[in-house]
Amino acid sequence: MSSQRLRPIYSITLMILDAFMVVTAFVLAYKLRAIIPWPAPLANNIPLVRYMGLIMAQIFGVIIALFFFRQYYLRRAVSRVDQFYSVFASVSIGTMIAVAISVFSFKNSIFEVDYPRAMIIYAWILTIIMIIIGRTVHLIIRDRLRDGGLGRDRLLIVGTGEVARIIVQRILWSPRLGYELIGIINGEDSQEDLFGVQVLGQPEDLPKIIEEHQIDEVIIALPEKGHREVVRIISYCERGRVSIKVFPDFFQFVASEADIDDLGGLPLLSIRNYAMRGYWLLFKRLMDFFGAIIGLILFSPIMILTALAIKLESPGPVFFIQERMGLDGRPFYMIKYRSMRQDAESSGPGWTVKNDPRQTKLGSILRRIEMDELPQFINVLLGEMSLVGPRPEQTYYVNLFRESVPRYMERHREKAGMTGWAQVNGLRGDTSILERTRYDIWYTENWSILLDIKIILRTFWQIIPGNKHAT
Repeated sequence: MSSQRLRPIYSITLMILDAFMVVTAFVLAYKLRAIIPWPAPLANNIPLVRYMGLIMAQIFGVIIALFFFRQYYLRRAVSRVDQFYSVFASVSIGTMIAVAISVFSFKNSIFEVDYPRAMIIYAWILTIIMIIIGRTVHLIIRDRLRDGGLGRDRLLIVGTGEVARIIVQRILWSPRLGYELIGIINGEDSQEDLFGVQVLGQPEDLPKIIEEHQIDEVIIALPEKGHREVVRIISYCERGRVSIKVFPDFFQFVASEADIDDLGGLPLLSIRNYAMRGYWLLFKRLMDFFGAIIGLILFSPIMILTALAIKLESPGPVFFIQERMGLDGRPFYMIKYRSMRQDAESSGPGWTVKNDPRQTKLGSILRRIEMDELPQFINVLLGEMSLVGPRPEQTYYVNLFRESVPRYMERHREKAGMTGWAQVNGLRGDTSILERTRYDIWYTENWSILLDIKIILRTFWQIIPGNKHAT
């Protein structure tokens, strides 16, 4: 059974689970208020049934708020930080709705009671915790069912070029997206398999392939083709009951979310936005400054021991200092722990690859857990780098990439970062420069404090073995 058929069931069960968690949280809050004499002991213990009106109002308010925050539209990839933010905001709004309903609707009724403020606070906090726990369990169950083959969408990708390669790679890296990649349709006169995924035929064969393989979704990844060709391919897919998604041909210009604007009633597509402006720059700088200080203090014992270990293991300096290109294309000297032999770049700049033979034994460990980056807190403190941003490249490679990668220099509109959106999405080292650039530009045009927090948390999470591609 495909996820499209199961999605209504998942949404309904999630709504029921949320309602149950709201009730559970309220009961726990009621018992906590009876146990904890804060801000003062209860004058009398009102039976729980008298709070039934507030419980029903709380369920209504929270469910409505979650609905408007689109929390019952189940996304393929769920960010823990985004989910916490949405649940926190929904429960906060829902609690205020519940209190307002109870004050104005239950006056002179059997549900009219003096609601203890401490109990409402307990209920608010516990509801956030319980809903997150419930949703985590719900997600685990969905993942288990998906791993067993239930709720996976059978997918076809049309195209064999660079864009198709990127999409195939992302789907293979992210099994929790819920796709079962059946094959590829040749859209560019190539019979070459992509990462072992078989080419099944030509666009003209789509109706037959969709029927034979019971395809649920088709992704058309041919942005370089004309509109007529895309429309022709869509017409082949319309003979089957499949979802159709098209990779847009204007993506080379788009990194932020595209908005619809108007010009005196004439619709226009807004494709470029700059998120870091005005006082937001001050907020980001304050976050970087205090984050660097906290990082240097917390990690100072580890940094000292690491420096001693590097010095004892191999001859050469403790730190590797190299010129990189940062904000507005200005060079700066980035500091890292030395993870390679002293003569690693004796023959010129070299691209770092997995299991690089130039690495020292200690250096390979430091790079695997990304501890070689810790001295960059100094760059952040000095204002040369940010905690989060596009990773800085050597000037040699910047001059090379700017000639061949569209919009490459736009990633230098912001400060370089210790970690970045591309890195937490698995794009590090010798991965596609084109895709890394797209992720970097998306970050600069969609920046927010919440996004930076999410990237920092995902960076720490991915340091744990086995979590490199966690979402």
